[in-house]
Amino acid sequence: MWRTLLIGALLLLHGGPAQAQSVLRLARIADIPDQYVGGEMLRAVYARLNIRLEFEDVPGKRALALSSAGELDGEIQRIANLSKDYPTLVQISPPINYIEPSVFTTRLRFDVAGWDSIKEYSIGIVRGVGSSEAGTRGMSRVTAATSLENMIQMLDADRFDLIVTDLFSGLVAVRKLNLENRIYPLSPPLQRIYIHHYLHERHRDLAPKVGKAIADMEASGELAQLRASLVKQVLGER
Repeated sequence: MWRTLLIGALLLLHGGPAQAQSVLRLARIADIPDQYVGGEMLRAVYARLNIRLEFEDVPGKRALALSSAGELDGEIQRIANLSKDYPTLVQISPPINYIEPSVFTTRLRFDVAGWDSIKEYSIGIVRGVGSSEAGTRGMSRVTAATSLENMIQMLDADRFDLIVTDLFSGLVAVRKLNLENRIYPLSPPLQRIYIHHYLHERHRDLAPKVGKAIADMEASGELAQLRASLVKQVLGER
């Protein structure tokens, strides 16, 4: 018995039980390359706090259901003000990353001038991607696909005039599907959106520490450098 008591005391002294709290599980939208990049950026942020991250790859809507219910510890990255619709999710500032929603098509040629410039077309978006849902809200011919690759395959089959997805993610997916000779992005992007990391409210006390770590890495240039390196890695560039 004394050995059991001694081990228990040592665990308490050295933070044994607390160590179980050093892993956070975050929702990651499946098959979206910018979610991978954001996740790896967050790994570096949380490493400063001696916290390890694990990711649960799920569809966008499912991700929000799990994170807002507290079944997961938060979201890698989402658009600002998500807490209005999901009050149990705490927005971390400053932003961790940015996305550039862009138009991809097989046959159209025009200069993109914001979201209004695409409203007359039939449009594909990925269900659960907040930036695409918000940007196309009120447009009459919008279809939500289950995944990015599914949406690109539907565009290749001429199911839409165009699709909207993050520029980086779209380029990666088009390359993966060997459709670079058929599907291309139009310029410029529809907009640049800065996106935030979110934690479930039970981690509210942790939020300021995470925010400070992000701010410190942003100020040093480390965050931008890491993002650029990850984007090049995923695109297969040197």
